[in-house]
Amino acid sequence: MMKREEIAEILEEMAELLELKGENPFRIRAYRNGARALRNLDADLEQLIKEKKLTEIEGIGDHLAQKISELFLKGRLSEYEKLKRGTPQALLELLQVPGLGPKKVQTLYKKLKIRSLSDLKKAAANGKIAKLAGFGKRSEAKILEALETSEKQGTRRLWFDAMKEARPILDALKKLKSVKKAEIAGSLRRRLETVGDLDFIASSSNPNAVMRWFTTQPFVKKILSKGSAKSSILLTSGIQADLRLVPHSQFAFALYYFTGSKEHNIRLRMQALKRGWSLSEYGIERIKKGARLPTAKVDTEEKILKLFGLSYIPPELREDQGELKAAAENKIPKLIVEGDIRGALHCHTAATDGRNSLKEMVSAAQKLGWEYIGISDHSKSAFQANGQSEERLLAQIEEIRKLSKKSDIRIFAGIECDILPKGNLDFPEKVLKRLDYVIVSIHSSFQQDEKAMTKRLIRAIEHPCSTIIGHLTGRLLLKRKGYALNIPKIIDACIANKKIVELNGNPQRLDMDWRYWRAAAEKGLLCCIGPDAHAIDQLEFVNTGVQIARKGWLRKEDVINTLPLKKLEALLKKMHP
Repeated sequence: MMKREEIAEILEEMAELLELKGENPFRIRAYRNGARALRNLDADLEQLIKEKKLTEIEGIGDHLAQKISELFLKGRLSEYEKLKRGTPQALLELLQVPGLGPKKVQTLYKKLKIRSLSDLKKAAANGKIAKLAGFGKRSEAKILEALETSEKQGTRRLWFDAMKEARPILDALKKLKSVKKAEIAGSLRRRLETVGDLDFIASSSNPNAVMRWFTTQPFVKKILSKGSAKSSILLTSGIQADLRLVPHSQFAFALYYFTGSKEHNIRLRMQALKRGWSLSEYGIERIKKGARLPTAKVDTEEKILKLFGLSYIPPELREDQGELKAAAENKIPKLIVEGDIRGALHCHTAATDGRNSLKEMVSAAQKLGWEYIGISDHSKSAFQANGQSEERLLAQIEEIRKLSKKSDIRIFAGIECDILPKGNLDFPEKVLKRLDYVIVSIHSSFQQDEKAMTKRLIRAIEHPCSTIIGHLTGRLLLKRKGYALNIPKIIDACIANKKIVELNGNPQRLDMDWRYWRAAAEKGLLCCIGPDAHAIDQLEFVNTGVQIARKGWLRKEDVINTLPLKKLEALLKKMHP
């Protein structure tokens, strides 16, 4: 049986395909309304279908109810499949380009005879798109930028997605009889926000057997190279995976070396040279006469670092950002861990663009063992997300207050309030004061220059009702760059105005970037790790945020949603008038 959100996505796609074909606008709107109705649905979809009560839902007529039932029960819809088959592949490809909707795609297809992404790039590079009605130079530049970004990213994956691919392979490797140790290495182990490939290190008594296993599994699309020490494959998903096998005695050195980063390794090798040693993935050798070579068994990364008089450096910090100096002074912080999180404040419901009802989100948070959850649906200007009107928001606040009294978990009433182009907020102060906290975010007018955008954000920061600055730069990893912004100036403004900055755990955002967090936290900036959850399964994004927080040197005490309930209540009450 198909999930409600999957059905809603298909209905939306059908609306786009029908719009491409120039179908009746009322029919197109019906599919979009049906998708919205499903997302806002509080009742059990399966029960409604069984009792044939789908048509009682506003926005769902007999025709649409039949299609929803077919998708739910069969997992497919012949009309949808026929519609896709009847749509030229070129149009389907063009629809995937950010900023291109059905109308613009049709124009490009008909007026410029564009049949591929390469055609699109040529037309944009030659200035042909800017001349079309409804486009202009700005649209053309955005299309070109989106295509160039896509080409540069190639087969890169979000950290979250890459880790999901890597873990089953690692688990299977560890279960092989001839494998003694195995670990993930490379940028994935260092928690870089995107990765280009997967790296595995293992020690084995039977390398040929392990490599035979690695290159013959169902996840292999193509063998790129095969040897007893290293093999490379292309996974069915399109990303490359490398496996290196080493003797047991070399495992710790190989793991450290191939975890990197390159810059970190260079600095550590320089320290080795000063001692008359040569450090490599194979171990340590004496290169200077009279140099004292350590004789103790070195079988862990901790012991490698101990040889240099350094405390342990977690893989996330190995980016040549001062970690070796900190380790020499025993100042590597105790980093935040997933178990430190007690709740989350950036969560959406079906009242706007979420998939689940308020009760479903609260129930899911309870199952995670959280002490609290904050609901922060979109404000009215986020029309694309069915943003809340003042009336709907006030009604939701009332609903949250009542439900919180009955629940074993505290429910905070918040809002993700749009920062408008001039820096004013989407709701008046009298409405915002009714809430427990306010996340302020930018969702529009991304094209403003750095000076204007920085001024806009600082005005929002200075608003007495703003509490948390959401996804600071608006970036979408592998899709969209962040808007121009003077981040150090924003950080200073937040500290001066006692505002919190979010580390958005959505795998596509991970924003504010980890590279800013260490210095910001040392100056006193507080962080809120938010999942930006639009469904119950996305509450886990808070853990992705924790991984990136670790990379930013953040400790438990730097993050407000590690606080127990009473302390968080007191903090929010102090910050929000």
